[in-house]
Amino acid sequence: MDALLEAVTAARAVWPAGRVEGTEGARLLAVNDALGTARRLLEAASTQIAAEIARQSRPELGADSLAKANGFRTATALLASTLGTSNGEASRLVQVGDATAPRLLLSGGEAPAKHPHVGAALAAGAIGALAASAIVSMLDRVALRATPDDLEAAERTLAGQAPGLTLDQLAKVIARAEAHLDPDGVPPREEELRGQRFLRMQEDRSGMLHLTGAFDPEHGAAIMVAIDAIVGAELGAQRDADASSDVDAPRRSVTMMRADALVKICEHLLGCDRRDTPLRGATVVVRMTLEDLQSGTGHATIDGLAAPVSIATARRMAADAGIIPVVLGGDSEILDWGRQRRLFTRAQKLALTERDGGCAMCGVPPGHTKVHHIRWWARDRGPTDLDNGILLCESCHHRIHDNGWDIRIDGTGIHARVWFIPPAHVDPQQTPRLGGRRRYDYLAA
Repeated sequence: MDALLEAVTAARAVWPAGRVEGTEGARLLAVNDALGTARRLLEAASTQIAAEIARQSRPELGADSLAKANGFRTATALLASTLGTSNGEASRLVQVGDATAPRLLLSGGEAPAKHPHVGAALAAGAIGALAASAIVSMLDRVALRATPDDLEAAERTLAGQAPGLTLDQLAKVIARAEAHLDPDGVPPREEELRGQRFLRMQEDRSGMLHLTGAFDPEHGAAIMVAIDAIVGAELGAQRDADASSDVDAPRRSVTMMRADALVKICEHLLGCDRRDTPLRGATVVVRMTLEDLQSGTGHATIDGLAAPVSIATARRMAADAGIIPVVLGGDSEILDWGRQRRLFTRAQKLALTERDGGCAMCGVPPGHTKVHHIRWWARDRGPTDLDNGILLCESCHHRIHDNGWDIRIDGTGIHARVWFIPPAHVDPQQTPRLGGRRRYDYLAA
């Protein structure tokens, strides 16, 4: 509670006088950071209170239950009503509180928290209740199929990686951690997902055709890569047109462009002389270790998708579509061009995709990125070599160049680490921020 009061005091200290509108950017960011810390600490306190309310509202207490004494059937109903939230959110608060606080024994003594590393991160304001719930839920799911040491190591790793990630980004890390802890659980989950795939087509009264669907990773990867490739090419052509013309052309949203891309794919298949020829999935990149491929155990990942797939699925995809090898740089491929050419080759981009995973700064899929020179081609006379290349989306590329960010690469090849160094006006200490694939992959202990 002292930490929460300190966080609130810190937020008040940087709060702008008068109206927030027009406040200097640096002060706004300082207030936002302070409020974020205070919010996470408040959530941590709420989980403890919620767990204790639930403990004092146990069904076996009957009429003496705290919830029933206050006119509520359950502790969840009491919490949802008083906090102004949903029953599901109230249940999550109780779940996290039970899992991260020391437990009372029947003897009156205390036992350690079930998940102390998550509890420590929560109490320090490093993560919020939703992040803690996601980690705890996964660990509980695999508790019977993983060793205590592996579970403890995974909890420590996830609690350390979670700060700074959005919930969507954390979900990717958790999915891969679960596959690491329970590789035998990946095939059954895949089979369940395959059985749930569907596509519904319905024409409404206006003539609009509505498509609603869900696809398992194996089948969804081809759809995502094909559509995103067309959209990426159109966005690039649109930027080139904007640069060469002063006339504002009509704009389509990305969702409209995806719809048009699906139409193009269908039109292409309808007009193809060989109707049985599938779209080749050469840009669907499936990753696995050589050991897992040979043994048939473990799991694989597909670029752009969070859910891991089984080795059996990876082999089936390879047989259907052909997969570009991860090992590049043989006699037939030149990966370093020096100053002989300005643009990076497709082979170089594939090699950098192994290291960066997509945009090295924000994590969008590889299809939405281009390879950029770290040391500029014209200004710094930087070479077109792998160690001087980085995958960036257009937005992050402009942010780095326009706002004074620096990039540092530690090591060489696909195992190198990418670091982004913020300018002094963003972070006076200029603390390096990890980028690339290592930021979003699960780093097994």
